[in-house]
Amino acid sequence: MAVAARVAGVLLTAFFFGLTFEGIGRKVTARIQRRYGPPWYQNFIDVLKTLTKHGWTHGWIFDFGVVMALGGVIATLAFVPLGNFVAFPGLDNFFVIVYLFTVGALGMAMGMVGTGNPWASIGVARALTLMLGYEVPYLIVITSLLYYFRTSNISTIVEIQSVNGWNLFHFPIGALVAFISLQGMLGKEPFEAPIAPAEIASGPMVELSAKYMGLLMLMNTFMEFVEISLFVDFFLGGGNYFEFLLKYLIVWLLAVMISAVLPRFRIEQAVFFYWTVPLLLAFIQVFLIVAVM
Repeated sequence: MAVAARVAGVLLTAFFFGLTFEGIGRKVTARIQRRYGPPWYQNFIDVLKTLTKHGWTHGWIFDFGVVMALGGVIATLAFVPLGNFVAFPGLDNFFVIVYLFTVGALGMAMGMVGTGNPWASIGVARALTLMLGYEVPYLIVITSLLYYFRTSNISTIVEIQSVNGWNLFHFPIGALVAFISLQGMLGKEPFEAPIAPAEIASGPMVELSAKYMGLLMLMNTFMEFVEISLFVDFFLGGGNYFEFLLKYLIVWLLAVMISAVLPRFRIEQAVFFYWTVPLLLAFIQVFLIVAVM
């Protein structure tokens, strides 16, 4: 299969199943809160409707930031293995993905601060602060895995798990830390402070409308797909295409259900939490790996 076809397959998978699973998540959240909720295809309607509307720009920095955010995340997504389905075999390196992912995050921050709205600036500041919280334990856990397997190639780690079993069972402490960090990456409660609709009017998205809102909704869907896919590949063994999607759905629904029943941390509480319990657990995993080796 040509590289272009594989990249298109990854992007179409993220678009269709990402929006579908988000719709299912909204339905699950509604049922937990004793509401009926929107239909599962509501996100498709929202994205397509907003993309056809003419929006107000806030200057070239805002426009460039939105394009940079979406472009950076799409480039990142192209390198993420969907189980054994890989667009760039041999190049699905964890550090490449982290590097490209940063481009999208910087574009998002630049574009939203460029609106000049104080709620957007507060939301971006909170997002960067929260990132300092969850990235430290997450990177310690992942780099300890890379050190253990002597590779940063994600497909190789997936193949090793197909023989030796999932890392979830070999490294349960690391999997727990990664999942707690994942909850922060997804912006789900109790780590929803950067968005906080009832407090700062959705923060970074406060000035978005029409096609700009549609592009950022797509970016958010692709970001979630990258973050959950990495968890599935690192700890649940990836699997074939359909096994991967099933594991993805289970992880996503677990995150959604936890989010539906928890309140929101203040930003200082979230960072304090990440730098205590998850960070301590991350160091325990490093100690155990070094002791075993």
